[in-house]
Amino acid sequence: MAAAMKRMAAGALAGTAGMVAMDLVWYARYRAGGGDDGFFDWEFATSTESFDDAAAPGQVAAKVAGAVGLDLPDSTAGVATNVVHWLTGLGYGVVHGVLNHRRPAVRGGLLTGAAAFANSYATLGAIGVYQPIWEYDRDALTKDLSAHLVFGAVTGLAYRLLTGRERG
Repeated sequence: MAAAMKRMAAGALAGTAGMVAMDLVWYARYRAGGGDDGFFDWEFATSTESFDDAAAPGQVAAKVAGAVGLDLPDSTAGVATNVVHWLTGLGYGVVHGVLNHRRPAVRGGLLTGAAAFANSYATLGAIGVYQPIWEYDRDALTKDLSAHLVFGAVTGLAYRLLTGRERG
């Protein structure tokens, strides 16, 4: 049990590193596309004024809150977006620590990233936050998949650095 808890904790930390890497990819793309918010404002969704304007994690927060009878005020949309975003990355890091800890760092990480990408489209499509995956064009899916693969690769490498383990 202690070994599993250590893998989960290392996975959560590794997932944090993966999230930073993925967010840097998305931020670079945002800036290249003409965005002018600084990294802090962009990362923490400071300009998000309502759940209608929120990114997918914020919309998930609103749907989950609504499902349990809570009505989140729009003033919490930015914070809710960040909480769900970061908890998702930490969660996938934990999954990596549990399921992919015996794989080579990059291969296991890429599996984690690909699983996060696929699960995002399946889950978010099912709850109405995303359209069905087949409704997105190749460019959008390629950008999203590549960002998730960066997340996974960095998560896998960070996990290896934290645990000192390449295999079992």
